[in-house]
Amino acid sequence: MSGLHVGSTGEGPPLVLLHGWAMHAGVFDSWLRTLAGRHRVLAVDLPGHGRSADVGARTLDAVVDAVAVALAGIGEALTLVGWSYGGQVALRWAAREPERVRRIALVASSPRFVDGDGWTHAMPAATLDAFAEGLAGAPEATLARFQALQVHGGERAREALATLRDLVRRHPAPSPADLAAALAILRGADLRRDAAAIRAPALVVCGDRDAIAPPAASRWLAQAIGGARLATIPGAAHVPFLTHADALAGAVDGFLDGR
Repeated sequence: MSGLHVGSTGEGPPLVLLHGWAMHAGVFDSWLRTLAGRHRVLAVDLPGHGRSADVGARTLDAVVDAVAVALAGIGEALTLVGWSYGGQVALRWAAREPERVRRIALVASSPRFVDGDGWTHAMPAATLDAFAEGLAGAPEATLARFQALQVHGGERAREALATLRDLVRRHPAPSPADLAAALAILRGADLRRDAAAIRAPALVVCGDRDAIAPPAASRWLAQAIGGARLATIPGAAHVPFLTHADALAGAVDGFLDGR
């Protein structure tokens, strides 16, 4: 038993959806229905999030291991669609086990979410440190600030924030310990070498107003992954599946169709 919850919807080639930090797979509900028209969509709640148990995954490789075990019964190579933190899980898995991954789409993600070590396309480390401190003392207020940051600067931000908060509330929030563990993974992960190792067809999608995964990070990813496509969505912040669903669907559908 993996301890992870995996929802399965639709029929066809397997497509795995991986969500972001402090979220759950339910945030993809409207997009999932579109994807399920032609794919068997496997929506994973990452360790300690949504309906998944805390399985003790305290490193990115341990998270990948847990997801791989949860999907071990799928005999075909997988298409991975990872958003934000889920994009890092997808990127690591594709670099580590190329025979298991057919294609990869990275949405509003980054190889490294904090600046430093020659990397400037990211938030200051102090921003994530402040979130970590907030989780210890005021977790609800900290999560509310993070949700607001995801829509900051984007079009239809107020509507998107209300929708995001409604979706997130459909399952209990992860425990502060689980949130802190996943945040520590984000704080320390640097997947620039992994990106260069990807051989599967890849799509990188970014919003041009994303304050969490800046467009420059996506441009870097698209150049580092050989043959990757880049799709930039004007007016979108960090949640394009809520604010710019048609543009995101067009980019992803075109990629999956080989157009």
